[in-house]
Amino acid sequence: PQVDVVVAAIVGAAGLASVLSAADAGKIIALANKEALVMSGSLLAERCSRSGARLLPLDSEHNAVFQCLPCAALPNQHQDAISHLAQSPAYGVESITLTASGGPFRCWTKAQMERASVREAVKHPNWSMGQKISVDSATLMNKGLELIEAQRLFSISPGKLHVLIHPQSIVHAMVQYRDGSVIAQLGEPDMRTPIAQVLGWIAGTAHRISSGVKPLELARIGRLDFEEPDVDRFPALGLAIEAMKIGGNAACVLNAANEVAVAGFLAGRCKFTDIAACVELVLDKMANSDELGSLESILDTDRQARAIADEVLTRFDLGFA
Repeated sequence: PQVDVVVAAIVGAAGLASVLSAADAGKIIALANKEALVMSGSLLAERCSRSGARLLPLDSEHNAVFQCLPCAALPNQHQDAISHLAQSPAYGVESITLTASGGPFRCWTKAQMERASVREAVKHPNWSMGQKISVDSATLMNKGLELIEAQRLFSISPGKLHVLIHPQSIVHAMVQYRDGSVIAQLGEPDMRTPIAQVLGWIAGTAHRISSGVKPLELARIGRLDFEEPDVDRFPALGLAIEAMKIGGNAACVLNAANEVAVAGFLAGRCKFTDIAACVELVLDKMANSDELGSLESILDTDRQARAIADEVLTRFDLGFA
């Protein structure tokens, strides 16, 4: 179609094919669907590079990173330039940190989470989101998927990516540079901010456009807290980090198994804590370092992982696992 910009906002694996089509057509892609990058490995980046398409992050944390990198001030850069800013020695990026609110169960014990209801899991403390992403935020899988997305979007090594729990959701991401400087992006937890930033950047304007978001009042907020994530209580984050390190098909398997497990929890087929357990079992069975080089191989891996995850959920439902 004769469009300049494609907004990729379909939830989950269902959005992959349209994102790849937009990439092949050389479009500007405002990417809100993290699963497309998580599933596709290097395939999406390669197609963007070949066609001249550009990926611009709409996800709040990745847009925050984007704003903290030099590319944010330079409209109309080619995707290759954007993708390699974080790894270029000339820019001196030491690390990227994404923040997470910790979700509704940040202070819960594992025993309490065993009994968590759907209603409790989807009640995010700061953001208004759909059920699936709200559950992902509660397990911290959302942050794990965002780490994988950041690794692929900015071509940065997994060892330079970090997560901090930040209950206020005011600091969205930080970039640390070689000279000791840390540049952070702050703002109210409101998706209108990253959307406005991307729209202004696409237009090639040197100034920001109005988003309608209320001004940030730090004195009113009073304090900004940070803590390390607890991967013992939130194993989904650890699984995502491990999948990122494995590479190959692991992230695709992780995403597929998680989508099935979350749907199972929402449908009453398993406990909240079974979500990560299901994902782990599927990863153990399927994950390897073989790259997925085509849409067909990605979709085949996705189908296999979903089938295995469904079998695991059936065992959970029957009390055999």
